[in-house]
Amino acid sequence: MNDPVFVALLLLQIAMGGFDTLYHHELTLRLPWKPGQATELRLHGARNLIYALVFLALGWTELHGVPALVLLAALAVETGITLWDFVEEDRIRALPASERVTHTLLTLNYGVLLAMLVPVLIGRTSLPDAIVLHGHGAVSILLTIAAAGVVISGVRDLLAATRNERLGDGPAAELAQALPRRQAVLVTGGTGFLGSRLVATLVEAGHNVTVLTRNPGHALGLATPVRIVTDLAALPNDFRCDVAINLAGEPIAGGRWTAARRRRIVESRLDATRALGMLFERLDRRPAVLVSGSAIGFYGIDDGTILDETVARGRGFAADVCAAWEAAAMRAAGAGTRVVLLRTGLVLASSGGMLGGLLPIFEFGLGGPIGTGRQVMSWIHRDDLVRLIVAAAADPEISGPLNATAPNPVSNGDFARAVGRALGRPAILPLPALPLRLLLGDLAGELMLGGQKVLPVKAVFHGFRFRYPRLDDALATILGGPAPRKATVLHPFREARLLH
Repeated sequence: MNDPVFVALLLLQIAMGGFDTLYHHELTLRLPWKPGQATELRLHGARNLIYALVFLALGWTELHGVPALVLLAALAVETGITLWDFVEEDRIRALPASERVTHTLLTLNYGVLLAMLVPVLIGRTSLPDAIVLHGHGAVSILLTIAAAGVVISGVRDLLAATRNERLGDGPAAELAQALPRRQAVLVTGGTGFLGSRLVATLVEAGHNVTVLTRNPGHALGLATPVRIVTDLAALPNDFRCDVAINLAGEPIAGGRWTAARRRRIVESRLDATRALGMLFERLDRRPAVLVSGSAIGFYGIDDGTILDETVARGRGFAADVCAAWEAAAMRAAGAGTRVVLLRTGLVLASSGGMLGGLLPIFEFGLGGPIGTGRQVMSWIHRDDLVRLIVAAAADPEISGPLNATAPNPVSNGDFARAVGRALGRPAILPLPALPLRLLLGDLAGELMLGGQKVLPVKAVFHGFRFRYPRLDDALATILGGPAPRKATVLHPFREARLLH
């Protein structure tokens, strides 16, 4: 610890490790809330506890004899855990480029640290057993702070690993019960938050699934067997397509709506939909149905009126996008293909979407209502949405706009309190409207501070039964709690207050 180069490299390692944990694992990927990450979380937790031991030993002691051997053994175990972690990461998820670069830099720097430290420790193993207390001023204090940080992070990861085992989405195949066996289904946008669950449902149910994606790397985690195409023009004229499901499009809530971003949001949806239309034109047999994405943003901002499928288009950028997308879908389908326009609400699951982004905030007790908290949130459990897509594809009586929301919309304040209850955390810290408007502009006004009281009138009329009609039941299931006492709504119209 008297070598300034070693100290500088050690502090650099700590800084890079902290960045990797906070930026990649917590903020970007939200690993504790992604199903299937329990093993990786346990590896991270165990490794962090070893780091705490190493930091304290280097910061405050000089180890001789057996204690030096113990520290060498801890470093060897840490190396083994890191190698295991590399294998586990590559097995279960695709690492973003920034994380892979960070891991490479961490590995190189750590190799240099070991090359400097291990010979010193080996030399001390021949000395009489002793733990000599020896501080290093500010460096010791920094290493103590780092040790406290990795202990907190390690314990958190170990606890999160136990919870993570309960976050699984459950069997997917039974979500597709409404669809006849062995359908040929084409899905655009099949690698996203909703599309990946839909593809898993269709594949596990035995259907032949083709997924259009711009980046084949994003399809690595999809259920198999599945056919991946990057261009619909590559499909032959005799390509069989019984059902087409169109979900492709730039995320509308991915950042401030600059002019360039608005253009990408619109063009990504229209281009994919036009490509479908060109495919349908040349196929020997057109698909029987096109289920095309849209959103409840079609209705604009309206917290007071009950919005069903008969309500006219509202105002705002989201309404313009939805209207253009729906019109493109109608043109693409052409004659002989039934069209369902899926006006989706806020889709809930732990692995992504709005809820996935909120969970880390609420987990640390920092959540609360947005703005006044009175804006209405029309939501739907992701599995109910998958079931509704399948039902819409299977039922020849369903066509045109279809509200894809649960029958019980709630205020934003009630939503925040429900998330807090599900996590056992307070949800009392409001997020003021002004900084949101300054930071995000119209996006904040339309998607976060405005609301719509949307009800699934057409879905209920056609006999669709929601498994998760109430928010508390949906959140309990998503966050690993018990299944709802009632799996279906006995009287959906009354449940949704459609009679009042």
